[in-house]
Amino acid sequence: MQFSELGLSEKSLATLARAGFEAPTPVQAQAIPPALEGKDVIGCAATGTGKEGVEVIIATPGRLNDHLDHRTARLDQIEILVLDEADRMLDMGFLPQLRRILQHVPRKRQSLLFSATMAGEVAKFSRESLTDPVRVDIVKSGATAERAEQQVFLVGEEEKTALLLALLEQDDLSTLVFTRTKRRADRLSKALARAGHKVSVIHGDRSQSQRDHALDGFRAGTSRVLVATDIAARGIDVAEIGHVVNFDLSHVPEDYVHRVGRTARAEASGRASSFASPDEADLLRGIEKLTRRTVARAAVPREHEHFQREVRRRAAEPPRPGKPRRTHASGGGARRANRNAPAAAAEASHPPRTIGSWKPRRRR
Repeated sequence: MQFSELGLSEKSLATLARAGFEAPTPVQAQAIPPALEGKDVIGCAATGTGKEGVEVIIATPGRLNDHLDHRTARLDQIEILVLDEADRMLDMGFLPQLRRILQHVPRKRQSLLFSATMAGEVAKFSRESLTDPVRVDIVKSGATAERAEQQVFLVGEEEKTALLLALLEQDDLSTLVFTRTKRRADRLSKALARAGHKVSVIHGDRSQSQRDHALDGFRAGTSRVLVATDIAARGIDVAEIGHVVNFDLSHVPEDYVHRVGRTARAEASGRASSFASPDEADLLRGIEKLTRRTVARAAVPREHEHFQREVRRRAAEPPRPGKPRRTHASGGGARRANRNAPAAAAEASHPPRTIGSWKPRRRR
């Protein structure tokens, strides 16, 4: 199917042609016709499948509310309201701002809502805000991008950096790494740079110019690895990300869908790897419940040269003040690291112990 078959205006077709777009994605092909008829539309499709549309006013809920407060924006003439990534906005607590925006737009309007997931708060919000909408389901709610090859490594928390370094040596794919906190993002980016990788980092404490510089470098290939937190990564729009790594599992299962959707965008393929420590077992179960699929377990490459090198480096360094380091013994046990300097040096001169992968507890 071509855009010319959807009933778009000649001006729209000319604009699409100038931008290089020829054929619609499945969600576009099914959502555009009822939208042109003036109907409300709910579109549920994985991140990266082409849900985004073009509007005269493009804004985040918080910033648009600021304009409403300062009376620098009026919404009383709005005819079409588009809400993209509705699940993310609600997960991040923007429901009050969205409701206030709805109070400023005409009740008689056309509304288009797009989301990677369609359950719970999103379903309730759509019932309250849309009128007899046409629902377009390209994939089941909570489904991840089909072309993304997904795998999970069951590892100890102390092994995650070593595992990432080993995986980076196995290919030359552009890699987006998600961490849970800003501090972990900074610490990990330093570890990767120390190992010789060209890496950039974005998170809430980085200025907008620093974020733009990091993202431009990642797009251009100047930086192969981009380390990011979920909030800072919301604006990332890079067409060809070969590998997404969940260094930390997301606390919100829906965020996993969005993270994986950063690779295998549109018609491309990609890989998504997740690192799950024993403390993240419940998070992994939540992700698999939402996506209705078991993520394939992958073998941890503990014999890889770079994996062992990082383990030895970590064993040789002194523990951070007030936080003694733990190392996992074979079979999943734990012991406190020996703080004796000669012993640490001796340990660094020998290959690391084989560390057994943890096994998820059976649910009773």
